[in-house]
Amino acid sequence: MFISETRTLFETKSANLQRLYNVAESKCRLNLRDFAGRRVLIEGGGYNKIWLETQPMGGEMYAGRDLTAALNNSLLFMELQRGDGRIPGSIENQPNGLAAQFNKFQGFFFAAPALNLYYWLGRDKAYLNQLYDCLARFDEYLWRVRDSDGDGCLESWCVTDTGEDGAVRYGDAPFWWTEDVPPTGYSVVPIASMDVTGFSVSARDTLADISNILQNGKADEWREKANDVRARIRSRLWIDDRGACFDRDRGGRIMPTLLHNNLRLMYWRCLSQGMAGRFVSEHLLNPDEFWTRAPLPSVAANDPLFRNNSGNDWSGQPEGLTYQRAIRALENYGYETLLAPIADRFFAAIGSDCIFTQQFDPFVGRRSGDIDGYGPSMLATLGYIEHLYGVHMEREELWWSARGGMECEFTLTIGDKTFALRGSGERYEGTINGRQVITAESGFRVVSDHNGNIIRRIRL
Repeated sequence: MFISETRTLFETKSANLQRLYNVAESKCRLNLRDFAGRRVLIEGGGYNKIWLETQPMGGEMYAGRDLTAALNNSLLFMELQRGDGRIPGSIENQPNGLAAQFNKFQGFFFAAPALNLYYWLGRDKAYLNQLYDCLARFDEYLWRVRDSDGDGCLESWCVTDTGEDGAVRYGDAPFWWTEDVPPTGYSVVPIASMDVTGFSVSARDTLADISNILQNGKADEWREKANDVRARIRSRLWIDDRGACFDRDRGGRIMPTLLHNNLRLMYWRCLSQGMAGRFVSEHLLNPDEFWTRAPLPSVAANDPLFRNNSGNDWSGQPEGLTYQRAIRALENYGYETLLAPIADRFFAAIGSDCIFTQQFDPFVGRRSGDIDGYGPSMLATLGYIEHLYGVHMEREELWWSARGGMECEFTLTIGDKTFALRGSGERYEGTINGRQVITAESGFRVVSDHNGNIIRRIRL
């Protein structure tokens, strides 16, 4: 497999933004580690493993700086998949080798980023076939094991299946669960879970996309299967009177806590456009719920189960990981205009001293705690800059974006191709190996193919 050298550069006349970018880049490099002879990007901030909920996604977001580490962050999960199809929730580097850990799912932000790597790798078909096999076996495992009551929704059996450490809503649920039979004797688990059911939508959608590329005749089948799961989410977990999805407990009762996890469903494209629109307009942009000074708390700020606890606690404070995921989630549904206000508040919460913590106080609008070097917060910072002031590669497309208001230059080099964006504050131009392909007014994203042919324009 040929792996191109990649490089990303960003320069701006804004001293504050330049410092934020430079420090995030510098501290990200400190999270590069050797895992049994393979370079990976760990989560950082005290977390020294690679986790299924963070590192395939984080690695792909880092591909413009280190494609080898990006690839390993996905490949290791594929290579260490169990024979029955289960993917490890985390991988730890131990003295005697790599330890694949199957005591939780720890989220599933893997499928779409892993497919995007196919394009970074110059369309390597062997990699694509390996990814197809991995996702198909994982989806089969989910439906064979995790719908224990047959209600059509997949289940969370422990707190870390959805990566919600400290979440009050899980009650007395076990923190980890290693068995392939559901826990008994607990108050709320097994939970009919929007997250775990969303894993299947993401896997099946990506399998459909891969099938289109491979021309294996299964694209329509996988798309229908993905839509079947979307229909189950709508019929079983969407509460129309409240304009959001909610989990159900072991007795089938709605768990009424209003969760940011609906934004996760948007990341996986589980919601219809209308459902996403209602969640965004009624809840995400509601200052009493999720549009706090530092926006996107894990639980609506006015919910009875909200807790403003620092550290690693998914019962309230906004998480760097949520800011990272929100980019794709909002772009999936055409909410690009929300990226700038979220970025502004997120950058303000990080502060001028550029300390990248895991959580942020939603009411004060400042970081929570002082443990620095948390990878998702740093990658989210680099991601918002890329999506607002730079060039982003998304499969067969290039996204050229210039929010405007300041001079900037962004350069992405992949092998022998260099994509450069230069903005004056009012207008910008894009070039491929010095050839101008884009010229536009700031405040818009221009989408092109990899040769610079324009496809569409989007307001930022």
